[in-house]
Amino acid sequence: MTRIAVVLGATGLVGSALTEDLLNGEWAEVRVLVRRPMKLRHPGLKQVIIDWERLAEYKEQFAGASAVFCCLGTTIKKAGSQENFERVDLEYPLAAAALAKTCGVKQFLAVSSMGANIRSRAFYSRTKGKLENGLGAIGFQGLHLFRPSLLLGDREESRPGERVAAIVMKALDFAMVGKAAKYRAVPAAKVARAMLNIAQADTGGVHIYTNEVIHVIGKS
Repeated sequence: MTRIAVVLGATGLVGSALTEDLLNGEWAEVRVLVRRPMKLRHPGLKQVIIDWERLAEYKEQFAGASAVFCCLGTTIKKAGSQENFERVDLEYPLAAAALAKTCGVKQFLAVSSMGANIRSRAFYSRTKGKLENGLGAIGFQGLHLFRPSLLLGDREESRPGERVAAIVMKALDFAMVGKAAKYRAVPAAKVARAMLNIAQADTGGVHIYTNEVIHVIGKS
């Protein structure tokens, strides 16, 4: 069976690792919707430079896709405001999901966050909760939501706070057992592998994968 993947956020930590995994796997074509060209080259890679504010004009890119992987995400600092943050982490993913649904896509997989809850006092977690609820309302045959803790990996942009936190979390990883296991930092490549493994299983229904589960199903 010919399998086509669409990746949103392919230049990020999880998205870039996922794109490479897909290209090295059994997927016939990997379409990445990006704002700027990627350096990656592969015969199975189709790069589509888009304007996210005009996403509807690229609807045809979702046609024939077996699965859509949403790895979009930013920070409030980089976005400049809560409004801009919501645009990237909530509005764009929901708009893409709606287009995917109208094109007949059955599987939608998205990176959310540990603590995602629409009733959370924290803006970040509340936004992720809105994302999960919004995606659930669209009605995909298979919806898979991944809730990682702190992501480990080399980012293109500098995030000093996350870099320090990553060093601390790595040093304390041996102690992250029992109830503390859910806070273990997780390599972005492991999240990507978890998404790929779940997509290939082609399971129906709505599923949430906690940080502890991601550590298990994200093994190569």
